[in-house]
Amino acid sequence: MVTQKALAHVTYTGSGPYCYANSFAMMFGAGSPSPAVIEFATGSPFGMQLIGGTLPFFDPYGWDPEAGFDDALAALGWTSTVTKGGDADEALARLKSSLSDGPVWIGPLEMGHLRHQPEMAGPIGADHYVVVLEVNDERVLMHDPQGYPYVSLPLSDFMTAWRAETLSYGEPYTMRTGFTRLAEVSEADAIRASIPAAIRWLSMEGDHSTPADTLGNGEAAEGLAALIESGCDRELRGHLIYFAVRVGARRAADAATCLARVGYAEAAQIAAERARIIGSMQHPLVTGDDAAAAALLRALAPTYSRLLAALESGSRAQA
Repeated sequence: MVTQKALAHVTYTGSGPYCYANSFAMMFGAGSPSPAVIEFATGSPFGMQLIGGTLPFFDPYGWDPEAGFDDALAALGWTSTVTKGGDADEALARLKSSLSDGPVWIGPLEMGHLRHQPEMAGPIGADHYVVVLEVNDERVLMHDPQGYPYVSLPLSDFMTAWRAETLSYGEPYTMRTGFTRLAEVSEADAIRASIPAAIRWLSMEGDHSTPADTLGNGEAAEGLAALIESGCDRELRGHLIYFAVRVGARRAADAATCLARVGYAEAAQIAAERARIIGSMQHPLVTGDDAAAAALLRALAPTYSRLLAALESGSRAQA
């Protein structure tokens, strides 16, 4: 009998929708940890949610990017100042003033108004983050981590995107400035400091403001499998193949790499298993093999409770 050798985890390096982690890395500068560690510190790899029973994300129940930013900065040894709200004129004045001290971290933005990106012609309900470098009365110069360094955008389009009125979270005209390193924190120490938050997110404990019928973790995976089997419409398929699967697989793969670095071997193995399952959904969803995609989701469902148990066990072992 021929036995198949277990596939070893291979760290992923490449493109993908890591806009806020990449934007943070640009703001941190030469001393920045890797985007993988930044993403890990936000808690994003540790869960799954099916918002309102219809919109899937491979991130924790009740989580959105802003929910993890302050925890990430603290674990990484950094701080920043957040400003938001007001009207467009006030926000633009704040931005111009802040740029005198250097680049400014901006977001969330409505990606559909960022017309330098091909096929963007109006709101699509997708969030995005960029680093603004210069602004004048006509245009904004920025690094867009979607793959557009030094891209220029008409000011009117930028301000409409920055208003973020078509997004499900965040406030208009949010930006971060005053990035200051408070302590020299190694990547390994940042990973360790982020594990309690990872456990908290995976446990789904605490108060979460979620729409009715929102499901989390294994129930979310099972619910999405049923949804796909009942008829995966164009909007859901597009969300999965252009964003959710890509970022979900990468987050899980980066979690596996990070956990292995700090001795959480069992948790790392489970995270790598999750990455392979999520990543394997891409081809079936693109080609319309929805039965295969649903089967993968059902295989994914039990990994959330297993990962939580492994993280808790690893934390006790290292205490």
